[in-house]
Amino acid sequence: MSTTNRMPSLRSLRAFQVAGRHLSFKLAAEELCLTASAVSHQVKNLENFLDIELFVRKTRALEFTDPGSNYFEFLDTMFTRLQMETHQLRAEYGRKMVRLCLPPFFASELFLPKMDALQTMMPDTDIRISTQPSLMKVHPAEADLSVLLGNDDWPELTTYPLFARRLVIVAAPSQLKKIDRSCFKSLNGQTLIVHENRPNAWSNWAKTINAAAPQAGNILRFDSMSAVVQAAAQGLGFAIVSLPMSKNWLDSGALQQVFETVWITDERFYLAHRAEEQNRPEVVEFIKWLIQEFQHDG
Repeated sequence: MSTTNRMPSLRSLRAFQVAGRHLSFKLAAEELCLTASAVSHQVKNLENFLDIELFVRKTRALEFTDPGSNYFEFLDTMFTRLQMETHQLRAEYGRKMVRLCLPPFFASELFLPKMDALQTMMPDTDIRISTQPSLMKVHPAEADLSVLLGNDDWPELTTYPLFARRLVIVAAPSQLKKIDRSCFKSLNGQTLIVHENRPNAWSNWAKTINAAAPQAGNILRFDSMSAVVQAAAQGLGFAIVSLPMSKNWLDSGALQQVFETVWITDERFYLAHRAEEQNRPEVVEFIKWLIQEFQHDG
């Protein structure tokens, strides 16, 4: 068979499109529930099929080549249209579905505990949950609704403010005897837990109280807020965590707030959707429920 009549695999096209949207194999892998090496392998297969280099691979990032950029724009439009057409077909002839994208820690700590109530309210609607890190401030093309963290910088979307991002310093009760809780400097020499995506969290916190950044005895780094919280609860060190996502850990006593200070950042969590989603009754119902459950000032 002539190769001119062949088409690349849908899997490799999808891998390239998602990697191109994030310019990262790691973030694409998180979205596709694959390993970064698997995504890289799929993209390489596509490049071999086309005999064209689509990305310039750098140490910590990807850059498009000129043909890669052009091909991505075409594929991104194609996949978005395909998703919309598929969704409209399902909405008209199949079961209703609402697709919600959440930050992972928001999903596990706030949303999932309320799923029973949601399913009771919307028994005829299927709910599809996906996650993306809160630092990814984009509304995914495949989502109907998403919760985004930022400063409402999405003029193309309809948004509803939910609550401000508030931060506190926490530790397991066993750790509190090691420090003077009235003095921020007493964190010097202690093990500090850091989220890889927010490496400057401790120094930024110090700036808000006009103090020097603590000099860690050791640093533990994790790539998820869930791991940060669990490490702190196991007594491995001190951590900066978000409220109200960490409220259950504090209420249970597994974690305790170290200092009274609560840092209210200038970022908020927002519920977001494209304007056309308001034409779908099941989405409107879901929006009302999300706002009722998660919109508050505290």
